[in-house]
Amino acid sequence: MKTNSQLNRRNFIKQGTQAAALTALMPAAIKKVTSDRDKKEDFLYRELGKTGIKIPLISMGTGDTDNPNLVKAALDAGITLLATSEYYGNGNNETMLGKIIRERDRNSVVIMTSANPGGVNHKEGLFTGESKTEPFLERFNGSLKRLGVDCIDIFLLPFAAKRESVFFEPLLKAMESVKKQGKARYIGIATHRFEQEAIAAAADTGIYDVVMTAYNFRGKNITEIDKALEYAVGKGLGIIAMKTMAGVYWDKEKTLPINTKASLKWVLQNENIHTTVPGVTTFEQLKDNISVMSDLELSEQEKEDLKLASNQNEHGIYCQQCGKCIRQCPENIDIPTLMRGYMYAYGYGNFKKARQTLDLVKSDSIPCNDCEVCNIKCTMGFDIKNKTADIMRLKNVPDDFLV
Repeated sequence: MKTNSQLNRRNFIKQGTQAAALTALMPAAIKKVTSDRDKKEDFLYRELGKTGIKIPLISMGTGDTDNPNLVKAALDAGITLLATSEYYGNGNNETMLGKIIRERDRNSVVIMTSANPGGVNHKEGLFTGESKTEPFLERFNGSLKRLGVDCIDIFLLPFAAKRESVFFEPLLKAMESVKKQGKARYIGIATHRFEQEAIAAAADTGIYDVVMTAYNFRGKNITEIDKALEYAVGKGLGIIAMKTMAGVYWDKEKTLPINTKASLKWVLQNENIHTTVPGVTTFEQLKDNISVMSDLELSEQEKEDLKLASNQNEHGIYCQQCGKCIRQCPENIDIPTLMRGYMYAYGYGNFKKARQTLDLVKSDSIPCNDCEVCNIKCTMGFDIKNKTADIMRLKNVPDDFLV
């Protein structure tokens, strides 16, 4: 991942021009930057649970960009929450954001990040004896240092899944301590597996303020997640939606794009979703995301787009991480993690993140090749054998070839 120092003068000028172009494309009401973000016209706001933070419905996931001017354009446009993680670019993304927020009024930006707890059993959705308090706190302190702040606005425990993982005492203790010490204003969990279980458990702990959860129109368990969200919001938790665009494309060749504006609108129909953190890689994407807030109503064409997409291109790229495939696999492979890597590579075009995800499986070879026929019945209709063989090729690509 490039850092600021690696940007040559030509790229800097190009990025600055793009930022100016984005500003020119926006309505005059959005161009105007004021210190009181609540007065931003054409923006819709919801309160982030008991945190009391009034926040635009569209926030920004920064993990797919290393362009500081794109992040600055988002803040200038009125976005206030930036979602990053130690996981993004091995901390480089946090470093980039740290440089940006030092140039601004600290109270005008809400920073949300997470640190790797280590020892995660991704296949079972559980933490292990290797997930210890002190190493996790050291990673948290690393985030503080890279961001250049004394206090993180929202700090998340990632990979929370089963109820046992949400209540896992060493990490629960660590999360409580960072808040009590004033190093994090608010704390929460991030989940993209067993979401309904994790969301309800987070509410039951009594210590969490926020949940970030996978949520999109492709989910097969939306009814269950909606019930958990209603329960959590009733307990005062703020809800942030990720994976809102369901993989961005229906095919690995990227010939069938998902109507991402429609998918964002679909998510925001649920008033229990307080904000969303779609990843942004271009100024045009940023403009499109922001434009959603001017009118949340789905047009008939947008409804048709989502209906036709879900019916005619039912397989797609997005894996809902239900884990039902694992029980069917004779080799007990962690298929959901592999499919998440597949989505990052072919949907988001983030091959570094895809490679990081594949490394969580801790295997350089997958025994799918030894099976003549794959009998797994995937909830999303995936051809597991072919997708696994396809994405595992990334394991053999040198790190310096990945961008």
